[in-house]
Amino acid sequence: MTHTRESSETDRAGMTASMLSWPVNVPDRAPTTAPSPNDPHGSTVLDVVVPVYNEEVDLEPCVRRLHDYLQKHVPYSFRITIADNASTDATLWIARSLAGELPAVQVMHLDRKGRGRALHRAWLASDAAVLAYLDVDLSTDLAALLPLVAPLVSGHSDLAIGSRLAPGARVVRGPKREFLSRCYNLLLRGTLAARFSDAQCGFKAIRREVAVQLLPLVQDTGWFFDTEMLVLAERAGLRIHEVPVDWRDDPDSRVDILATALADLRGIARLTRGLLNGSLPVAELRRQLGRGPLAPVPGDASPGLVRQLVRFGAVGVASTLAYLALYASLRLVAGAQTANLVALLATALANTAANRRLTFGVRGAAGVVRHQAQGLLVFLLGLGLTAGSLVGLETVAAHPSRAAELTVLVAANLAATLLRFLLMRIWIFRAA
Repeated sequence: MTHTRESSETDRAGMTASMLSWPVNVPDRAPTTAPSPNDPHGSTVLDVVVPVYNEEVDLEPCVRRLHDYLQKHVPYSFRITIADNASTDATLWIARSLAGELPAVQVMHLDRKGRGRALHRAWLASDAAVLAYLDVDLSTDLAALLPLVAPLVSGHSDLAIGSRLAPGARVVRGPKREFLSRCYNLLLRGTLAARFSDAQCGFKAIRREVAVQLLPLVQDTGWFFDTEMLVLAERAGLRIHEVPVDWRDDPDSRVDILATALADLRGIARLTRGLLNGSLPVAELRRQLGRGPLAPVPGDASPGLVRQLVRFGAVGVASTLAYLALYASLRLVAGAQTANLVALLATALANTAANRRLTFGVRGAAGVVRHQAQGLLVFLLGLGLTAGSLVGLETVAAHPSRAAELTVLVAANLAATLLRFLLMRIWIFRAA
């Protein structure tokens, strides 16, 4: 007998509803974990959280594969926590069944969606020394798990991230997602001066004592949670360990790319505002958790002109790349002048903050508002250069190509960059 697609989906929905109505006797609980040779007292060293929402298909094979891998290859006592985000299918039933069958598996149920919310709740509720998470689709090869958590167990690092953009990573995904991922990370470098290479890979870990103090400051409950946590950790002087991973894109991914991108932009704006106005207690967090600077080498002078030029150039390259990525993205939905204005303004604020700290060695909140105001005046000069270049291009060619626009803007930005350095050195940060 053959079935139509409609009848198959009806049967599947009925099966899911009946499964959810079955009595479940397995409570959400913390499992007992047998002590490992390296953990004679039986305390849990590693807690791997798997956040899920309507993952009735992928959940069981993921947890079984992960449990088997941890047993065979990880020399620490472990726990797997399935964090169910208000699933409406059979995910919770399957999770509780796995917890009843497999040792070291527990279930946490949340009434509201949000990957960030699930990680926040699961990590802060855990008693394990190292807290990790991975996506249920297992896009990241599990061979990277031990290199991810080992530096945290040893105390060498405070956080660890899997990176698809680090040297040595092997990635299989479409050009669209590759482009968006690289643009996003360039935007983070330009606006928030981030130095980590990949914010959104679903493969991260953190030491528990760091999480207890860091996570209460992380506001996002969705996909921006990872980025916000990493930026705050970096600003607090924590050591972030990066592991190049083998990663294969999940063709069945249900992430809404547009909605996620808009939420990320709002998150970047909120985080930038909090860092600029001092509402985020980064300095206090640095005093509590940060790794102090190494003692200076005797006779090492403060940065001179050459070193300032090198650092300014590095910041400028990152800012230009972030500007181009943001401009190209905005140009899809706005005119050239509007896209240029927004992209230049966002990168100008980040450029001033990065040069203040990295190039001219100005630290602390004193004078930050004045420096940003002076930086905005310099921005207006840069805007005049770039806007004028676009006007000149449109005068020469009635309908210039996108490539011609970008070429002219790169040249104008180089001129604006030279002007910015001179004004920063002789005016904004003259005292430094």
